[in-house]
Amino acid sequence: MELSKKLQNLPTQFFASLVQKVNAAIAEGRDIINLGQGNPDQPTPEHIVRALQTAAADTQTHKYSPFRGLPEFKEAIADFYKREYDVDLNPHTEVAILGGAKIGLVEFPMAILNPGDYVLLPDPGYPDYLSGVVLGDVHYDTMPLLEENSFLPDYNSLSEEVIERAKLMYLNYPNNPTGATADLAFFNETVQFAKENNISVVHDFAYGAFGFDGEKPVSFLQAEGAKDVGVEFYTLSKTYNMAGWRIGFAVGNETMIEAINLIQDHLFVSLFPALQHAAIEALNGDQTCVEEQRELYERRRNVLIKEAKRIRWDVKAPKGSFFAWLKVPDGFTSEQFADLLLDKANVAVAAGNGFGKYGEGYIRIGLLVSEDRFKEAMSRIEKLGIFNTNEVPMK
Repeated sequence: MELSKKLQNLPTQFFASLVQKVNAAIAEGRDIINLGQGNPDQPTPEHIVRALQTAAADTQTHKYSPFRGLPEFKEAIADFYKREYDVDLNPHTEVAILGGAKIGLVEFPMAILNPGDYVLLPDPGYPDYLSGVVLGDVHYDTMPLLEENSFLPDYNSLSEEVIERAKLMYLNYPNNPTGATADLAFFNETVQFAKENNISVVHDFAYGAFGFDGEKPVSFLQAEGAKDVGVEFYTLSKTYNMAGWRIGFAVGNETMIEAINLIQDHLFVSLFPALQHAAIEALNGDQTCVEEQRELYERRRNVLIKEAKRIRWDVKAPKGSFFAWLKVPDGFTSEQFADLLLDKANVAVAAGNGFGKYGEGYIRIGLLVSEDRFKEAMSRIEKLGIFNTNEVPMK
């Protein structure tokens, strides 16, 4: 028996291969400082865990959920968006519940595009967007995210041919992998561009809770007319350290939300009801934990940048997310430099080329280890002599 051609055409799971490399090094007994992961390292806040425990003990939650989720969960999502972003949502028609935002991001092309249609993807970008392209049997063009444009796409640089054939575009701010943020002016420009060219918009807002230096990230739906053209995906994985719980949602345009709900009617029966009750507590309960988490990432970011500059690594501080995007030294590709750090310094990072063509020349570091481990990682890298000598270490 062979796999279907569709499965055979799926891209190699970048993160899975990275994990394999790291695990092989750990199995050798090496002390690996893993800066390549995107998995939150802190536990889920206790009040959310208690809410799950209470709900799971209630036998009413042991039954099937309503196909499209608990109405009270949708209402909590609408309340959350009103409180955090002053965005009004109809919980019955503008909210779709997801088993993690990744499901929605990957299934969405199947829900609104036809085979052969085109989607615009950011480059560099989250690798699993490409999974949706293959499973949806569609094509894609890329929008380069360049440092000179603050890692925002330049719509004026796209060719008429690319714009004309695009039916859908993906954006992601605060951005993975670059740590860049977008302001309201950019999202207003995006809405205008989308309307003029009949392009639907997906905004991946996974890191919406984490902006630094006193700047709160902006929701795409805060732009005037955003709900006319697009939806926003949000996940509890990052904001509330609930990555393993697999809870997310989409909000925005009614027609696009209905498409998500319809495809999920045929794939799922929503989420375990007790998980939905815990999610309600996360969104409506004490939000102190969110600010504490944001402050933790900002402290770690500051230590990383200070230590990198100490060893003469010229880096720029990310404005959001929990990632830093660092240039590799001259004489190395992204993958060569990542392999060198793992082999010679026992420091794991994600090679930038794994996020797309325009990721070449960078590595991604996650702010997901303690401040002491960042200091240790930079001390190990310093000993390689890369940034304080003209000599290039053996690759």
